[in-house]
Amino acid sequence: MRIGVLALQGDFSEHISMLKRLGVDAVEVRLPKHLDGLNGLIIPGGESTTIGKLAVAYDLMEPLKQFGQSHAIWGTCAGAIFLSKDASSDQPLLGLMDIKVQRNAFGRQVDSFETDLEIDELMKATGTEHAYHAVFIRAPLIESVHGNAKVLSALEDGRIVAAQEGHLLATSFHPELTSDTRFHEYFISLAS
Repeated sequence: MRIGVLALQGDFSEHISMLKRLGVDAVEVRLPKHLDGLNGLIIPGGESTTIGKLAVAYDLMEPLKQFGQSHAIWGTCAGAIFLSKDASSDQPLLGLMDIKVQRNAFGRQVDSFETDLEIDELMKATGTEHAYHAVFIRAPLIESVHGNAKVLSALEDGRIVAAQEGHLLATSFHPELTSDTRFHEYFISLAS
């Protein structure tokens, strides 16, 4: 199993550490050739506009779109925005996942928060029964899912924070900032 982490900007090293804890060959992706031989790709949190602009500058947009047609991709926080078809802003997007995302929907850095989420799909896939403790930092909101995309998790008030469309995964929160490996395990199963 070989998983890439887009390493243009953001907290890519935390994802690489988590993957290595799980015994996965994790590699940094900065150029199109780095996608060769990967089973899946994680697009980390960071700044979605910057990630998009750097992907354009490094000629990664088309290779990433092609990769996502047949390989698993998981976008966390800014990565979820970059993966989406609609972010209601003028910025480069991969447009792979049929979701609409609102940037910084929960407010600024000082409005960051943590909460426990019931995620049935995750609990089934990993054979666990306890809630997932999620860390939200300047988090986007998944406003809506369309087509074949489905909601994986929402806050108690109904706001969507995790979605899946086949082999594509989006989370508003940062699983790489916890010690809980279940979301990474779930993504690895999608990439298998």
